[in-house]
Amino acid sequence: MVTDFWNPTHGVPRTERDRSPDQLKKDCENIEKYRALDSQLRAQTSKSQFDLATLELTTKLLRINPEYYTVWNTRRRCLMSGLLMKQSRKSPQPGASEYPKNSKEPICSSRSLRPTDSSGAEPKQHRPTASQHTTAPGRNKERGTEEGTNQSSKIIGDELIFTLPLLIALPKCYWIWNYRMWTLEQATLLLPVESVKSIWQGELGLVSKMLSRDQRNYHAWAYRRYVVSHLESSELDGQSMVESEFAYTTKMVNLNLSNFSAWHNRAQLIPRLLVERNANDSLQFSMIDRGLNVGPEDQSLWYYHQYLIFNVAEQPANLAIVPEMVVDDRVKLISRQVDFIKDLLEDYHDVKWIFEMLLEYTLLTYKLRNEPLGVEQSKELVGWVASIKRLDPQRFNRWQELAEKLKIPD
Repeated sequence: MVTDFWNPTHGVPRTERDRSPDQLKKDCENIEKYRALDSQLRAQTSKSQFDLATLELTTKLLRINPEYYTVWNTRRRCLMSGLLMKQSRKSPQPGASEYPKNSKEPICSSRSLRPTDSSGAEPKQHRPTASQHTTAPGRNKERGTEEGTNQSSKIIGDELIFTLPLLIALPKCYWIWNYRMWTLEQATLLLPVESVKSIWQGELGLVSKMLSRDQRNYHAWAYRRYVVSHLESSELDGQSMVESEFAYTTKMVNLNLSNFSAWHNRAQLIPRLLVERNANDSLQFSMIDRGLNVGPEDQSLWYYHQYLIFNVAEQPANLAIVPEMVVDDRVKLISRQVDFIKDLLEDYHDVKWIFEMLLEYTLLTYKLRNEPLGVEQSKELVGWVASIKRLDPQRFNRWQELAEKLKIPD
């Protein structure tokens, strides 16, 4: 069991070390070995030899250079050319398509790897006839299927173990993540449901460990969403995990309010969560308000607050937090938030985010009402724009242009 492996990469400077003559000599030797392996693999693939020997070559090369994406594809072809059981646990009916409608074909299917003759037809030995399926005794067929499933299970487990240390060394390498996802998708196609669920649940535990070591790794957060979506799928007899995932994001943002990735994940979950709870937006705003009271300088909090406000205002299809809310109620909700932000000004005079949000949200309420600004509101806008120009001199021209567009005097 892995207990402590994930090395965070945020805030770690990259340094280049001087190499001694001995180290340079060793590097040259390693380069020669690497080139020899690469040449050997190219020779094998040019002959379409996707066997165990070629698989072992990919293992050696990928341990040296996991970013060599062509080798990952070669490894897929080795597995799909005979090592993995070709028959899915969802066996198609005679005459039916190999993959059902609305389902995703594997990234690299055995069908796409079968050699064809000059006419484009598959060789006969790759197409079992009806007699081949019916003449074998049922007991032998079941035993063969069980043995094939066990073989596939072992190979998939070995592949997941193989990619783990590579992922530890290069946690932001797309090719390793992609190959791991491909491996899991093969498991879903080939193994019994209970076995597959166990594998996916193990992945969720793994990604939780990753995020405990590097809380803002966006690859790991994206991978977590990917794993959860599969665990929730009907293919694995899954159920909604919105509540548990929302609780997880709460835990992560409480550990670090600046965790953009956790806030983003939370934003993806909110519409579904509120539908399932039949709840409203008040709890979300109360949580973010508590955060702003103690850390109004935190950009990530304001981004999340913006997401909530604009979701309420614009009511995006399928993502609305409070669907079918009438305009007057939306304006009242946003106005309450404007009043709350005004209260922050009593303690925080030099935080530009406060003035920016006051400006944005106030303009938004008048846009929703389709009304012109009143005299008092115009005076407030003048003061807020002046404060923003003072606190954000690098974007002075931007704010000046906005003031001109709104006809706000200097």
